[in-house]
Amino acid sequence: MTGHRFAARLRAQDPDGSWRLTVIGEEPEQPYDRVHLSNWFTRHDASMLALDPSVWDDPRITLVAGDKVEAVDRAAQTVTTASGTVHRYDRLVLATGSWAWAPRAEGKDLPGSFSYRTVEDVERLAEWVATRGAALGRPLRGMVVGGGVLGLEAAAALKNMDVDTTVVEFADRLMSVQLDQGGGEMLRLLIEDLGIHARTGVGATRFTPAGDGAMGTAYLSDETELPVDVVVFSTGIRPRDRVAREAGLAIGERGGVIVGDTCQTSDPAIWAIGECASFNGVCAGLIAPGNDMADVVVDRFLGGDRTHHRADDGTKLKGVGVDAAAFGDVNAVSPDALEVSFVDPVNRKYRKLVMSDDAKRLLGGVFVGDIELYSQLRPLIGRELGADPSAVIAPEGTAMADTALPDDAVVCSCNNVDAGTIRNAVTEHECHTVGAIKECTKAGTVCGSCVPTLTKILNQELEKSGITVSHALCEHFAQSRAELFKLVEEGGQETFTEVVTAFGTGRGCAVCRPTVASILSTLGAITGRRHNPVGRQLGSLQDTNDFVMANIQRDGTYSVIPAMPAGEVTPEGLMVIAQVAQDYGLYVKLNGAQRVGLFGARLEQLPEIWKRLVDAGFQSGHAYGKSLRMVKACLGTNWCRFGVQDSTTMAVNLEKRYRGLRSPHKIKISVSGCARECAEAQAKDVGVIATNRGWNLYVGGNGGAQPAHGKLLAEDLDDATLRRCIDRFLMLYVREADKLQRTARWVEEYRGGIEELRRVIVDDTLGIGEQLEESMQRHVDSYVDEWAEAVNDPERAAKFVSFVNAPRETDDELRYVPERGQARPATAEDFVTYGSLLEAREHGDEHEDPVPAFAQQP
Repeated sequence: MTGHRFAARLRAQDPDGSWRLTVIGEEPEQPYDRVHLSNWFTRHDASMLALDPSVWDDPRITLVAGDKVEAVDRAAQTVTTASGTVHRYDRLVLATGSWAWAPRAEGKDLPGSFSYRTVEDVERLAEWVATRGAALGRPLRGMVVGGGVLGLEAAAALKNMDVDTTVVEFADRLMSVQLDQGGGEMLRLLIEDLGIHARTGVGATRFTPAGDGAMGTAYLSDETELPVDVVVFSTGIRPRDRVAREAGLAIGERGGVIVGDTCQTSDPAIWAIGECASFNGVCAGLIAPGNDMADVVVDRFLGGDRTHHRADDGTKLKGVGVDAAAFGDVNAVSPDALEVSFVDPVNRKYRKLVMSDDAKRLLGGVFVGDIELYSQLRPLIGRELGADPSAVIAPEGTAMADTALPDDAVVCSCNNVDAGTIRNAVTEHECHTVGAIKECTKAGTVCGSCVPTLTKILNQELEKSGITVSHALCEHFAQSRAELFKLVEEGGQETFTEVVTAFGTGRGCAVCRPTVASILSTLGAITGRRHNPVGRQLGSLQDTNDFVMANIQRDGTYSVIPAMPAGEVTPEGLMVIAQVAQDYGLYVKLNGAQRVGLFGARLEQLPEIWKRLVDAGFQSGHAYGKSLRMVKACLGTNWCRFGVQDSTTMAVNLEKRYRGLRSPHKIKISVSGCARECAEAQAKDVGVIATNRGWNLYVGGNGGAQPAHGKLLAEDLDDATLRRCIDRFLMLYVREADKLQRTARWVEEYRGGIEELRRVIVDDTLGIGEQLEESMQRHVDSYVDEWAEAVNDPERAAKFVSFVNAPRETDDELRYVPERGQARPATAEDFVTYGSLLEAREHGDEHEDPVPAFAQQP
């Protein structure tokens, strides 16, 4: 992984350099994500672990896989592989990682014994469980030797394969390196709740075979014995430093190639990064230090002066089904350290903070059963906590700060309903659901944009009354949208059926189905398994507007809005739009997104209209989904005498970068070329304003039901840094915001406010900046125009019909008549909604688009 990181960073930071890089690996696969190795069991497919393969498309980079390095000749500056190939180098980077160590125990190499380190390991393990189980005709009995993070992941994998599993840990607690005694004991209870047995304070001393020579019995150090059919060793790692030793490089006392803060070894032409490198006598077994070391060496190669600093990155258990995380001085060994703990054995929760002797400075933390505070507190290690530590970890300490609106603030502008009226509905009329509030006050019954605010006020009032508030996505999913996003990201599910089977119940509803479709679409784009949110696989989950890629209007016709980044359009393009509008009798209007909108198109006309627009070079304007709607711009330095930066070019680049990005709510961006703010950037979800020194970045503004001004996130940014900050902000919002939550509310409610968000986005205190940027880049690389796909697919285009038995030929005499006699325009109540139709029918194949709901109308 660190080798891939080095290649990717070198390529990104010096795209036009004349260097050449050869990457040599022993494993036959391309570099893959070893951190999430357990995810392989969800699909038994190594491709789901793939790291960005585009790195290897660079002609300057050569990947040699499946050919182990046997020797390094420092004098000749050559590397010789197992195949006998000799590679010359000017500079050599060792990223040889580590190997899985197993204790001395008689019989540990019997058939049925495995490590848990590589794709080959998990493939062999799964094959053994399947074939051995079939041969014995009964469920297998398994053992994992080692109760650390990886050992527990292995135990969960065995359990999921229906193996009766026992974890054996020589220390007195599970995750003994990361957790304290109390945290380890709570983790044991949670692990046993999953049906996995845990034996601590004992070791495996020997193994004897069954009658056919395979694993049969394990003998423990307390003189007990356990029948076993499969054993996984996860007892630690050791740096792979043999080649470095034999080459005469300096090696640490505990192994590993000795490096300084530049990651240079004792040979000035050789560097070492990742788990094979010993920095200050320690070989880190985490990916974050390895990534930082790779970045340091790339920077040094390109003339920089960056140095490596080892920080406490913390540890979080994943892929097991229980939550555990810790950081810093978990055992309070610092002088005069104080421990503040909260223990809930009934609900299986354990929280502990380690503080300085004055109870102000945070030194460490342990969280088991509930790790909500982990990501918020870990960045504060070594800093003042700013609050009473006992209040922070108490149950009520996790409650959101009160950001209540004044009673006279209008929440629903459509029906002019203020916050006081909504509160009165909750407290006086016992409206304890959003639906009840709608019925009582009519708030949220028109456009629906105020529903998230209604939900927030409802929850605040219920909490004040002592009523437990559920943050569930809907009745089918107990998790919030952000929680479900993380679960699907780690679990690798690819269809609604898989998601609801793994994490929910029932067949879904009009709330969770579009939400899951958005999550799958985003994750598909950033993992390389692209899912078109309106295509065959996810289209059946979407609302009508998303499904037909157009907004339905009040008369039952649809809008057609092609993209015009920054409002730019050629004369030839305008002529095509004008001709289409004339041919189909469409109403033409310039909208607030600097685009030409065409209104009045019938459903069956949409593919015909878009075929002409696509052929003319237009793309979808995404005026129908929860996604980027537009990037608005002023004239900037192109024409305006006041412009100080080229706002038009910046807006075009940003729209092309973020187009099609699915999100919890629609997103609008704006770029103003000077402080006169003609593009109204501070009223957008992301606003960019030019200065003489670069760009100022505002976030969290918008013109929804509760208009909000953007908050200043960063100042005087160059182009690359601006894009990087926007990447991080948008991807963090996509990952963590609630369903239908706009950026304004998300920023307002972000724990720690804009200051903490600035630390996370700009200063990267959580160390996730690179991950967020890479996720966004994968979205950019996977983008295709949805309408171009639709019009070029006859099967999809054929589904744009008003009725199942409608002829493909259009009836030019068919016209919408506003009102005649007692007739009236159709209303929303006249249409069968797509979601309600799906609720009423049998659950179908997720990979096929059913006939649209409106096509079923008699």
